[in-house]
Amino acid sequence: MTQQKFSTRAIHAGQSPDPTTGAINVPIYASSTYAQEEIGKHRGYEYSRVSNPTRTALEENLASLEGGTSAHVFSSGMAAIAAMVAMLKTGDHVICGSNVYGGTPRLFDRIIANYGIRFTYVDTTNPDQVREAIEPNTKLVHIETPTNPLMQLTDIAAVAELAHKAGAEVSVDNTFLSPALQSPIALGADIVMHSTTKFLNGHSDGLGGVLVGSKPGHRDRFNLMQKALGGILSPFESYLILRGIKTLPLRMKQHEENGRAVAAFLAQHPKVQKVFYPGLKSHPQHELAVRQQKGFGSMIAMELGSRGAAGRFLKGLKIFLNAESLGGVESLASHSATSTHAALTEERRLVIGITQGLVRLSVGIEDKDDLMGDLTQALEAV
Repeated sequence: MTQQKFSTRAIHAGQSPDPTTGAINVPIYASSTYAQEEIGKHRGYEYSRVSNPTRTALEENLASLEGGTSAHVFSSGMAAIAAMVAMLKTGDHVICGSNVYGGTPRLFDRIIANYGIRFTYVDTTNPDQVREAIEPNTKLVHIETPTNPLMQLTDIAAVAELAHKAGAEVSVDNTFLSPALQSPIALGADIVMHSTTKFLNGHSDGLGGVLVGSKPGHRDRFNLMQKALGGILSPFESYLILRGIKTLPLRMKQHEENGRAVAAFLAQHPKVQKVFYPGLKSHPQHELAVRQQKGFGSMIAMELGSRGAAGRFLKGLKIFLNAESLGGVESLASHSATSTHAALTEERRLVIGITQGLVRLSVGIEDKDDLMGDLTQALEAV
């Protein structure tokens, strides 16, 4: 039998009917431990920090959707990134995109660097900068594409080729597009990570993170991180993400339709100075987006010129909610400089282009005419 299509795997991968009852939804196995048949013999589970049946179903599903050999879920996206770099050793070197979610350099610079691991931040949209930053001890190149919040793209295949020649692995944060719209492993990435809190869950009701590996060695490495560090995902939140993934293909179609409409609307609005959205032909990397992605998604950033203008706009919204996070069915708007990138200094924010007038939108699946009406009336206050 040929491999099933994405929408079919979203519903069925890792989710056979329960053998005891026939329940079509994976049960929430709220058990911390499991009875042993005899010394050293169990039925596949012994303690829920190590593994749990609900979690296993989610991990099998995510591995299938991303085309990986194994997936490993954690209590948050940051817990997943922490587990990814926890196997590095003193003296190792990491290249990271300079324009990534602010919590990533906070983790790297304030915590991981204390263990003698060095980080170099470069503009990964330019492969030459990646090439120049590679050192003999470079072990990992970590990128976001599209970036949070400026929607800059990195050519995954080009960076993977450079890294692999140097013996380094490539990890890609695929949170903004989800496996419905981008397949980093198919483009040469070694590891894919997500904040499952976002589009995968889709309903803003649970935190989580995942690492998807492409090699057998990743399974052993990340299993150890789950067992030793303990930052695993609960059975209930595993269930919530499984529930969300069933509708991921449908949700992403509506997110995409709304995202394109909102971006086109904002691009012609006289009070919006600039729109950051790869689906616009004016985006400098539009052709890369067409080649590398299966869609453009619904994450948009826009420049309003000042903190005051951004504040008046956010206060005037009625349907869009002024809140952090993204990827839920409801539309959200946030001020990046004081939320997602508050951990960076003002100087560092300005270097990468995050101004006080920048607002990020996560366009939900409401009626697009209602969303554009809300934006219209909020922009009147700018």
